[in-house]
Amino acid sequence: MPEPNLRDPALYINREISWLEFNKRCLEEANDKSVPLLERVKFLAICHSNLDEFFMIRIYGLLMQSNSAAAILGPDQTDPSTVLDRVLRIVSELTDSYESCWKRIRKELCAEGIRIKDMKDLTSDQREWVSTFYKERVHPLLTPLALDVSHPFPFISNNSLNLAVGIERDGELNYARVKIPVGIIDRFVEVPSDEPGMDFVFLEDIVKDSVDLLFPGFRVRSTNTFRVTRNADVKVTIDEACDLMEAVEDSLDDRDAGFPVRMTADGTTPREMVDLFGKNLSLSPRQIHIARNAISLSDLWQIANLNIPGLHEEPFVPYTPPELTEEYNIFEAIKERDWILYHPYESFSTVVRFVRDAAEDPKVQSIKISLYRIGNDSSIINALKRARENGKTVSVLMELRAKFDENRNIKWAKDLENIGVHVVFGPVDLKVHSKILQVVRLEGESLVRYTHMSSGNYNVSTARQYCDMSFFTADQETGEDIGELFNALTGYYGPRDYKRILVAPMFLKDALIGKIDREIEHKRKGGDGYIAMKANGLIDHDIISSLYRASMAGVRIDLNIRGLCCLRPGIEGISDNIRVISIVDRFLEHSRIYYFENGGDPEMYLGSSDLMPRNLIARVEVLFPIQDKDMLSEIKEKMLKIHLADNVKARELMPDGSYVRVKTKGKRFRSQTWFIENRGSWHGKG
Repeated sequence: MPEPNLRDPALYINREISWLEFNKRCLEEANDKSVPLLERVKFLAICHSNLDEFFMIRIYGLLMQSNSAAAILGPDQTDPSTVLDRVLRIVSELTDSYESCWKRIRKELCAEGIRIKDMKDLTSDQREWVSTFYKERVHPLLTPLALDVSHPFPFISNNSLNLAVGIERDGELNYARVKIPVGIIDRFVEVPSDEPGMDFVFLEDIVKDSVDLLFPGFRVRSTNTFRVTRNADVKVTIDEACDLMEAVEDSLDDRDAGFPVRMTADGTTPREMVDLFGKNLSLSPRQIHIARNAISLSDLWQIANLNIPGLHEEPFVPYTPPELTEEYNIFEAIKERDWILYHPYESFSTVVRFVRDAAEDPKVQSIKISLYRIGNDSSIINALKRARENGKTVSVLMELRAKFDENRNIKWAKDLENIGVHVVFGPVDLKVHSKILQVVRLEGESLVRYTHMSSGNYNVSTARQYCDMSFFTADQETGEDIGELFNALTGYYGPRDYKRILVAPMFLKDALIGKIDREIEHKRKGGDGYIAMKANGLIDHDIISSLYRASMAGVRIDLNIRGLCCLRPGIEGISDNIRVISIVDRFLEHSRIYYFENGGDPEMYLGSSDLMPRNLIARVEVLFPIQDKDMLSEIKEKMLKIHLADNVKARELMPDGSYVRVKTKGKRFRSQTWFIENRGSWHGKG
């Protein structure tokens, strides 16, 4: 029998279609009545935010490649024009489903006393309040822009919410654009009510109701909500005349002014208005979506965050191992043994405390940290500032090109530089996505390195919402490796001799493929052969073909891939030994675990890297080994296997690229519920 061609495009799922399948899984959660209502609102907000990002980042590339003779094809080899047609058709179906979901959720919110009202449903007292609110808080913020022969078509910023207003005078119809001040004022405006519960109205409805005040002497014929999404995948251009920070700041100016890729308009928008806007924005009809209900519902986070405990998941207190509490010296605890923490089931405050204690400890000589997404919480930044004030050497590798976090990272970088922290930005041609932190402490006559590594960012806010693993160790060789990596990042980046860690782009991909090949050899020699991987994305062509070869050799492979997955499982003779699941639940699955049975001497790596070309080729990533065999076993049995056993929130990937809920055999088992109920059990306490 001839060897199958593992480069056959039919063996690969298109990445854009896979991304849309992930959003379908998020929508399933928004529609699932077993999920608390405000959690469902959260998932619907995620759906809208994800689709915005998809258009801002991916659609522009497809549009450009559709018109290019030198298009770059993915492993599935589908030409960009065909992909674009399929994508826009699926997006149209998805957005219709979003609207249907919102219609149902809105009714359920009303039943719970959270009423999103139309203006016509307000009482006379409420209408009077809204009128006053408009005049005092809204009207001064509005700037109508005319659209006629004497006025150029106005610039419409990325994802801003707008009104297109049809106005008439002396029988002549013209149009104007009014930008809704969402961000300055909440999208959902709470209106005082005599009824139990809460009444809200959309900010744009308030503006519509009084829009005639903006056009005295005109008759308002129509008011319609619309929104334009632009390409935001801006490129940073470096030349000899500027540094990286300046280049990133300059590139951000282009984000809101990017090429238009989509317009969404409400369902009553006149056809001639749609045509006028489409023409001026250079949008084809397939890039214009007409919404039956409210548009731009990423603002639903405001409703999702309402403090109504009965409509949210039950809260819990994150676990902290006793040895890592404030009562004990954290450095002594780490020197005694390695620690693995699983956030948010275990408190991220331990990581913050590690930096804070290092800042105050007189024995600490230096702190080095790489920062990718920090968020608005300044706990880590303040601890680093305090360390510098206390005379310690503080070095921060700040990645300025963390998409949509650039402004925040630039601010933090400037704040740290202003107090004497040594801030560097890493290699110009590589993003630094590694999550690494090292504290060097003088103990007697010796310097001891205390190292923290993680799959997640040093972000206090997302640590409450993302499932990430973080690891503390005082292991000398691991510490030397991380110290060497920091030296490479702050000096001149290039190959280094690492004893323990796997670093991209130099070694990581080849190392993973080598470990997959090793499982094949163990199987051929009569062993079991087993691989388990948990990651956010699996796209890399070489990794997928290696997994296919392992499956063909009889190696069992379990994959828990949250989002994009281009591998097709279940193909007879090729991938029938591969099972792929995705878990979408209360917390965002974000950890990465790579397990290899290795003929009874198992290996496990954790860290920041997914199995995507951007991670393996275009970023500095770190995977670190779990050296302690007991800890490795605990992670395998009480983390990895628990996820793989989920039959409530897990969906299984089918050969055709679709996902179906895992069939329940016996007792229902929800992995995230297990982690909440058993948090901390992986520390070897039974």
